[in-house]
Amino acid sequence: MHEPTSRPTRRSGPRDWLKRQARTALAALGRLAQAPLATLTTSAVIGITLALPLALHLFANDLERLGSDWNTGASLSLFIDPSVPDEGLPILRDRLLAMPGIDSVRTITRDEALAEFRQLSGFGEALKMLPENPLPAVLIAHPTHDAPVEQLATHLRHLAEVDEVQLDLAWLDRLRAISRLLERGVWVLGALLGLAVLLTIGNTIRLEIQNRGEEIRVSKLIGATDAFIRRPFLYTGLWYGLFGGVIAWWLLTVSLILIADPLEQLAGLYEYKLRFSALSLEEFGALLGISGLLGLLGAWLAVSRHLKEIEPG
Repeated sequence: MHEPTSRPTRRSGPRDWLKRQARTALAALGRLAQAPLATLTTSAVIGITLALPLALHLFANDLERLGSDWNTGASLSLFIDPSVPDEGLPILRDRLLAMPGIDSVRTITRDEALAEFRQLSGFGEALKMLPENPLPAVLIAHPTHDAPVEQLATHLRHLAEVDEVQLDLAWLDRLRAISRLLERGVWVLGALLGLAVLLTIGNTIRLEIQNRGEEIRVSKLIGATDAFIRRPFLYTGLWYGLFGGVIAWWLLTVSLILIADPLEQLAGLYEYKLRFSALSLEEFGALLGISGLLGLLGAWLAVSRHLKEIEPG
């Protein structure tokens, strides 16, 4: 609030208006720089508050992408009738490959199925007592990425050589339901924490107004308008919001770096390459826009409420 309060006689143009806004913004930034610890503390609180819904947003997006990838990578397990000899499996496999919607087929003979079951179950000695191999041969069909998996499974069930077709998509439906729940949770949590940011900035601006009460009274005595007095506080709230957005981005980036290796190891156990994506440039711009808008709004609410309480005595 060091601008002259007298109005120029000539009409102010857009360039003059921009210069005044720039001076006020830089003056607000300089005032924050004079108290770096308090500025950093308030900005860090805002950044942590913004980072929580942001992390949940990224997790929901990656979970949805994961479900989409697993859906396209679904496989159909065809349990073959025991009466079909192993010599007939290549013929059946070629028939499946000729069908539209099937990309590849892997054959597991009865002996291979028994050997795999013996290795995984740990009942090797008990299985040797069986008079014959009770396990059927299995053909594992991998559909193309655009194939209607459910319709394809229904068609394969009508093959004479096939006893059963297993397609377990219940887990995928549950994954999608969790993803939808997370998306709704992002909006709810974002709204609540956005309100917390407004309250944090509003309380900070309120304290700033109280500390500069005498300066405001003097400014009003010499003719300063409410808009003139309000302007530096609005830019202060804007800077707080932008600083908080940058800190939220930094916290999220550091967190992703820290969990990258354990996450890749966990995904490798399921033979899947998974890495949570960082913010894109557009998302980073949207984050700064939202955080800056919250800062402006919080400052506006605080100034509108408390500025009228300070009048020249």
